[in-house]
Order: sequence, then C-alpha cells, then structure tokens
Amino acid sequence: MARAIANTVTETFDIVSRISERSGHLRLAEQKVAQTILADLPFAAAASIGTLATLAGVSQASVTRFARAIGCRDVRDMKMKLGQATAIGERFLRAELPAPEGRVPQIADIIYADIGKVLEVNRTLLNQDALQHAARLLLDARMIYAFGMGGGSTMLSDEARYRLVRLGRPAATYHDALLQRMVAATLDKNDVVLVFSTTGNVPELLASCRVAKEYGVRLVAITALGSQLAKIADVLLPLKSLETDFIFKPSSSRYAMMMVLDVLMAELALLQKDHSQELLRRLKFTLDTHLGSGNREPLGD
Repeated sequence: MARAIANTVTETFDIVSRISERSGHLRLAEQKVAQTILADLPFAAAASIGTLATLAGVSQASVTRFARAIGCRDVRDMKMKLGQATAIGERFLRAELPAPEGRVPQIADIIYADIGKVLEVNRTLLNQDALQHAARLLLDARMIYAFGMGGGSTMLSDEARYRLVRLGRPAATYHDALLQRMVAATLDKNDVVLVFSTTGNVPELLASCRVAKEYGVRLVAITALGSQLAKIADVLLPLKSLETDFIFKPSSSRYAMMMVLDVLMAELALLQKDHSQELLRRLKFTLDTHLGSGNREPLGD
C-alpha cells in the first residue's frame, strides 16, 4: 500500500523554467520538442503525443524521452504540468504592451489609468457604517497591531503604524510569520488587529489572525470580499484588485488599499477631533521649527 501511495506522488516544479534551462543540454530531437512546447504552451498541454511529434519533426519516442529528461514520469505527466503552468501564469507567458485608444502607449498613461480605475471601483465598496465601526474599535483599543505579509500588504501595515502614531494611538507592526503568530498569542480582548491582505488567503497570515481571535481580539480586515480573511473579520473593509495583462507594472491594488486606509484614518481622527487637532498642531510646530516648513507642506517628508 505504501508503495502504491508513493507512486501517486509527483514532484512539483516549474516546468517552463526547467525546459528552458535543460533544453540546450538535450539531444537535437529533444531540443526540437522543447522549442515546439515553449512556442505555444497552451497548445502543447492539450496536444496528443503524435501531434507534438509531428510539429517538432521527431518521433513519438523522442517526445517520451524528452518528458523523462525534464523530470516527468511520462508524456501524460508532462502535459498535466504544462496545463498547470498555463492555467497559473498564462498572462505571464504572452505579455504585451496595451495600446490605449489605438495610440502608441506611454507607460505613464497606462499606470495612471489603472490607478484611477481601481480607485473608482473600490470607492463604491466603501461602507460608512463599517468605516465608523472600525474607527471606533481603533479608538477604544488598548493596543493596535498591524499585520501584513508580502508586497503592498507589508508596506501598508507599516503605513498604518505611521498614521496611527500621528493620532496618538499605540501601534506596532509585525510581518514575520512566526513572530506574528507569537505576538497574536499574547493579545487580549482589549487589543485590535488591523490586517491587510490583497487576496485574504495567505495561510500564515490567516493562522496568526485565528490565534488572535481565540483570545477575543477584534479583527479589522482590509481585504478581498469573500476571502477566508473576510469571513473571520469582525469588521470588513472590502478590497477589489484589478490586475491586467500588462505584467511589467506594479499592482494597482495597493493604491486601493491606501485609499481605504486614508479614509479609515480620517474617520478615526474625527472621532477624537479636538485631540487629533492638538496632536497635529504639535507635529506641525515641531516640523516647522526643525525643517522651516511652509504652511501647506505635509506633516513629514
């Protein structure tokens, strides 16, 4: 039985990278198979062994040898891995520069348009009651812990800490998975976790949030509607990412996340309007004295 189970387990690897790396060291016939596959991955994943052999101008035996040479059990295993690679990253295999309105595209136009679109879509998702509820939790919290992992979520969790400090709220940020979980185990019901996640499905982040909730900690989540994180949040501030086929630009989703954070911080500031005004006045006075800042310059640099 153990041997039968072992035989069903296949090695997981990036088949596209492996073909590219190994093809130059293979026999000429097998190199032809590699070129044929890399030329059109979706087609190769669906094609029969006979079709692949014909297109490559080799024998079916060469296709079989190629599959084994790149670490697959057989052609069927190779086609399965090709199908997985195509499904996961198809837009990364045929990346082209979009041409807005038939013009020669400029990168600035493309990026600005994507930012504007993602902000417009996410504005419609903002719910005033949820924002005020989240702001009230932050105001009443003994301590606020900002959690984020990877890319924009990490950056925005740090941004939240900077913004909370300006409003006199005690805050800390944690990104490391193990440390995050350890911190979550030390919290109590007077604390709040403010968590950022574009997808809401990061296993390590979810685990930390579930540990915190075991101890009665309220969870405010800026994340995707319908995600696993959204389902366990006490207050959800929904987020929708709009990824395009132009893979060379940064994700515009972080602008949407920042917009939600900005609105949340403004709501928090207004809940303690007089106190916020005094703290911001102190910041302005300190910065003007130190930097010689003008009246309309931002509170920071």
